[in-house]
Amino acid sequence: MSKKLYSLTDKMSDLICDNYNLLQVMSRFGLPLGFGDYTVEEVCLSNQVDANTFLRVVNFINKGHARSYANVDHISVSSLINYLKNAHHYFLDFQLPSIRRKLLEAIDCSTDNEITFLILKFFDGYVQEVRNHMNYEDMNVFTYVENLQKGIKDENYSIDMFVRNHDHIDDKLTELKNIIIKYYPDSKKAYLMNAVLFDIYNCEKDLASHNAVEDYLFVPAVLQMEKDVTEQARMI
Repeated sequence: MSKKLYSLTDKMSDLICDNYNLLQVMSRFGLPLGFGDYTVEEVCLSNQVDANTFLRVVNFINKGHARSYANVDHISVSSLINYLKNAHHYFLDFQLPSIRRKLLEAIDCSTDNEITFLILKFFDGYVQEVRNHMNYEDMNVFTYVENLQKGIKDENYSIDMFVRNHDHIDDKLTELKNIIIKYYPDSKKAYLMNAVLFDIYNCEKDLASHNAVEDYLFVPAVLQMEKDVTEQARMI
């Protein structure tokens, strides 16, 4: 993986060639492929995406979520919320359902197999936890922040409350991987099960990255907004 620090004048294609995982970042900012030799700034401008916010996320992820690159200066919270909402849509409506379909294809559902039942039950329970987690953010946290942007501060809520209850939903996938690796017997569908495991590993890594963006970019930006709104209210 490239550890380069990207700038507005870098070609967008170079980002993807250096680190294909950044395709997910592009997609969640609503940036389509087919950008030729245009720069990051040009591609973002043509798609009405805040280029500074895009670069903050790209460099933070590309540098392995290093806190030193979690700079929220000149970040657009609106753009960041759109990014996080699109990530939620991807996990809930595409990635997790895709893994479940592959899981059903890989395991033997024709027999009364306790491990098969446990895997499906565990996965379905996990997906529901993720859905509850992300729906809470969509309906409560993001709504709170959108009101902050209008200068409205809910005195019964703060981003600190979100931080205290922000579970890292990627952690539980480790349990699912262990169940499959340690206890699911080898079968004629070994290739399929290995492919499912590969997807689960990628999903776990993607969710961890998503949580890091929330913890080290989104939360500090909102804390600054809360401070600004409170100070403005005192001046009135």
